[in-house]
Amino acid sequence: MMASLELAKARLTNFAVNEAAGISPLYELLATHAKDDDEVAALLAAAPENFAHGTLFFAAAQRLVQAEPWIELANYYLTMGGSFGPDERVWPLFRQFVLGRADKMRELISTRTTQTNEVRRVATMFPAIAQAAKQAKGPIGLLEVGTSAGLLLGVDRYGYRYSTEAGEQINAGPTKTPLVLTCAVSGQPLPKLPKKLAVAAKVGLDRRPIDLRDEEELAWLEACVWADQPERSRRLRVAAEMQEKDRPTLVTGDAVDGLADAAAQVPAELPLVVLTSHVLPYLADERRQEFVAALASLAATRPLWWVSQEHYLAAMTYLVPGRTDFEDSFREIRGVLALVRWESGKPDARLLGRTGAHGQTLTWL
Repeated sequence: MMASLELAKARLTNFAVNEAAGISPLYELLATHAKDDDEVAALLAAAPENFAHGTLFFAAAQRLVQAEPWIELANYYLTMGGSFGPDERVWPLFRQFVLGRADKMRELISTRTTQTNEVRRVATMFPAIAQAAKQAKGPIGLLEVGTSAGLLLGVDRYGYRYSTEAGEQINAGPTKTPLVLTCAVSGQPLPKLPKKLAVAAKVGLDRRPIDLRDEEELAWLEACVWADQPERSRRLRVAAEMQEKDRPTLVTGDAVDGLADAAAQVPAELPLVVLTSHVLPYLADERRQEFVAALASLAATRPLWWVSQEHYLAAMTYLVPGRTDFEDSFREIRGVLALVRWESGKPDARLLGRTGAHGQTLTWL
């Protein structure tokens, strides 16, 4: 079912208030205007209900700006070399631009999905993946569900620098690497983190996986990066270049129905670590429960861990119900980091931390 105008406006409102606010001044300003503009908001109504989100709307707009980098609006897109901050002129320019290309906007919004392959998110997942690897006592196989281009599967090749509230720095991962991911940590002390993670297989599952060798696909991935966050764009490019020497196996399929076939691509002798990061909110509640059940079925056939970085109400509520103290993460677009292992058919789920939407913060519990 396609999104209604009312739903589109509600999603833009949520994006302005709970996602962009305090993080992206440009998108906060544009979304604040767009949510009250029926003509502009109606463009987002071209998307199916599950995918009608502000991130998709602004990705479509940025993809069209990429195609016309000489226009005045491009000056506000720092990811494209612009240098202007949001001011009173940007909304009229943006409105004129998207409405003047309404057919192209609707085509992108109706045929594309948000592919936010934010590499930095793996910085908040690394401590949990390292715990799973330690418990596995040997090389592991990774399967990322909702993988997009599979950049999070490069977890073993990135470096990590965690800054504590006391001003200390904790370094992990390989020391010689083109990409070091930074993260501010708080809460309880992090467990000891390894310099090396032994990963013997990497598989990604997605409804529409992205091949980074395709320039058009890479351009869409870049369009999904928020336009006033050039550092995210830089990380994406570096990670994409690193993947050229370490390509994962990408499988086209549904998160539930395609899970077993994708897992079969990881050699059976390897302990399987399944990763999800801000994927499950795109599934209906029934499908989320089916996903958890599918993981349990897989765990009956081989050693399996699930590293989940999802909103509590989209994931851990099914395994650790009643934790109302984590329910705010859904509204605030924060993740709950969890590690789940099945023992004799029963899940052992541990909530490890709260994470920032783009991997910028980790509160260890």
